[in-house]
Amino acid sequence: MRYVVRERLLGIGEDYWIEDEHGRKAYLVDGKALTLRGTFELKDPQGRTLVVIRRRMLTLRDTMTIERDGGPLATIRRKRLSLLRNHYRVALVDGTELDVSGKILDREFAVEYDGELLAHISRRMLTLRDTYGLDVVREDADPALLIAVTVCVVHLADRERESR
Repeated sequence: MRYVVRERLLGIGEDYWIEDEHGRKAYLVDGKALTLRGTFELKDPQGRTLVVIRRRMLTLRDTMTIERDGGPLATIRRKRLSLLRNHYRVALVDGTELDVSGKILDREFAVEYDGELLAHISRRMLTLRDTYGLDVVREDADPALLIAVTVCVVHLADRERESR
């Protein structure tokens, strides 16, 4: 399944829709404008919250968490030793780890589990500025989780670039 992400760079609260491959609104990324922590909610078209994404405070490395149904689902942080490419590790609460690597700021990266591609994120397939595609490759993958991981990684990479 392919999704199209249209980021709003100057939008209050960082809200934006993610559309499916047919142009239908599939998910809303609802950025909470007045929160200190950097909180986002991923909602379905009916407004139901699927996952909550939070930036963790007081950590040595920028870290974000994904919560589902009030409990933790995953923790995302940049790998320490990744010199050539942006590389992030996603630790799921069940012990599973996902790797995210590529050119995050260019929106050209992949999400993998144990060397197998789960999702590919690319700006190349689209011509609009501030828009990129997210292809969920495996049919049994959780699209909401992969979208939330993408939102986290992009947010962390953008924050890191701004702090330089």
